[in-house]
Amino acid sequence: MRLWLAGLAIVATMGGALAQTDLPRVVAERREGLKAVGAHFEAIGGVARSGGDPTAVVDRIAAVQAFFVNFGARFPEGTQQGAPGIDTKALPAIWTDRPGFDRALAELMPRLVTLREAAASGNVANFQAAAQQAGAGCGGCHRPYRAR
Repeated sequence: MRLWLAGLAIVATMGGALAQTDLPRVVAERREGLKAVGAHFEAIGGVARSGGDPTAVVDRIAAVQAFFVNFGARFPEGTQQGAPGIDTKALPAIWTDRPGFDRALAELMPRLVTLREAAASGNVANFQAAAQQAGAGCGGCHRPYRAR
């Protein structure tokens, strides 16, 4: 499992580095990755709401964590709204308030660690609380940095 996650992180990092020269591709990869994260969080939220077995979503949480490794690098200059050939919901605030964006991401990462640990423990109440906190962390980016 850890080897798989390490490989995924390397591929994600390499893909981001290779795509830097093709900015529309950077945006497409970013968008597809965030759609996958959304699908993972739908499943995670479903388990949390139903009081189901949280161990069933540990791999999904790990995939979310892997996607967010070096997430800030997925927003190079030239991939903001209004840039030629770019269709994105990423607001200009990502680039004009980069410290705030980086801080929001930094605040999300430990919440994902807590969520994964709570899920792995099998403790439903802890998992539900951690899922709520992780969701709030996602909102910390969505509200100021993503158009609806």
